[in-house]
Amino acid sequence: MIRFLLKGLVRDKSRSRLPIIVVAIGVMLSVFLHAYVTGLMVDMIEMTAKFSSGHVKVMTKAYADNADQVPNDLAILDAGALMDRLRKEFPDINWTARIRFGGLVDVPDDSGVTRTQGPAMGMGIDLLSENTRETDRLNLKKSIVRGNLPASAGEILLSEAFSQKLEVNPGEKVTLIGSTMNGGMAIYNFIVSGTVSFGTSALDRGTIIADLADVQQALEMQDAAGEITGFFSQGFYDDEVAQINLDKFNALFTIDEDDYRPVMLRLRDQESLGFYVDMTKNMGTIITLVFMIAMSLVLWNAGLLGGLRRYGEIGVRLAIGEEKGHVYRTMIYESVMIGIAGTLAGTAIGLLLAWLLQKYGLDIGTFTKGSSAAVMLPDVIRARITPADYYIGFIPGVISTVIGTALSGIGIYKRKTAQLFKELEA
Repeated sequence: MIRFLLKGLVRDKSRSRLPIIVVAIGVMLSVFLHAYVTGLMVDMIEMTAKFSSGHVKVMTKAYADNADQVPNDLAILDAGALMDRLRKEFPDINWTARIRFGGLVDVPDDSGVTRTQGPAMGMGIDLLSENTRETDRLNLKKSIVRGNLPASAGEILLSEAFSQKLEVNPGEKVTLIGSTMNGGMAIYNFIVSGTVSFGTSALDRGTIIADLADVQQALEMQDAAGEITGFFSQGFYDDEVAQINLDKFNALFTIDEDDYRPVMLRLRDQESLGFYVDMTKNMGTIITLVFMIAMSLVLWNAGLLGGLRRYGEIGVRLAIGEEKGHVYRTMIYESVMIGIAGTLAGTAIGLLLAWLLQKYGLDIGTFTKGSSAAVMLPDVIRARITPADYYIGFIPGVISTVIGTALSGIGIYKRKTAQLFKELEA
């Protein structure tokens, strides 16, 4: 019977071509949208990870307990040795040291007298090393508003709004006044190499970015770091991978109960980001579910209309004595075949489009260059293919098509012999 029905669908294109095309288009859109939304949600998390939390972060236990206060007096000592060990024990993670600090930025006039001042929050990152990834990771190159990235020691970046407030331009000297790691007063001169725009008022209000070595020298933190941030080699945060690395780290480093021992935090363990990660996953599911319901209704109606168009054929089959139940079952079998064929074709096309967007991405750097959101938005939008994309299309593709056909076929049991002859005469 299945073979007979399959031959009928292949030979009668009017019964199979349009339904399969409709199913394939619906499934393709469902699969592609799911991969796109997943990629978009991942990008949103990644921007937070790159700028603040990392995928995992190593700090001292005392620093982690007071991280909101940025207590550099509790920073990691012998950070170079710890990073070497981390790179050896966790080779799949890219490690980089950072220092967060606060202070007062003083702008002198030509005679050296203070012209303007303003409080600032700063970040010391690896800007000048040959193989550094920090400038690309923070998207600094395309977020430059005026000037250039630091090219030598003693140069810093200021947020554009902060530089306007201080009335300082690239090339001018500023002085950082703050507190050293040991509690003394830190006074250090910098040259403003350029300005950047972060796109958020909290950062644009007063942020400076300097090379890690300069900050270590200014704050008397030689070979020390507030935090060592790690990024997974696959390029995105994964809770399961993070948990595996956390367990391994705890087995290696948490033997002592010293408050200055290193501890590892996952992205979801920092700054209430766990709720954000879960919310992002739920938002992706909700958006995809809404679209799938819409596509299911379309395919449902397609199956319904397909059954209604065949009432004449059904009437002939009933008139020559075929049982109603048999006619109904064959329609269901045909809709299953059409649904499977359309789903396979649609899933293949949808995965191909998602793979192209995942591999090559959509470059929006031209539109964000120099804009107020340049740092906080990725240059390239990418999809992300997950295992769910391989089977999610069967929900609208097969189930909805079968339901539509099943509802339209209910009318078979309401057909009367007198009505059949009238239809055949017409």
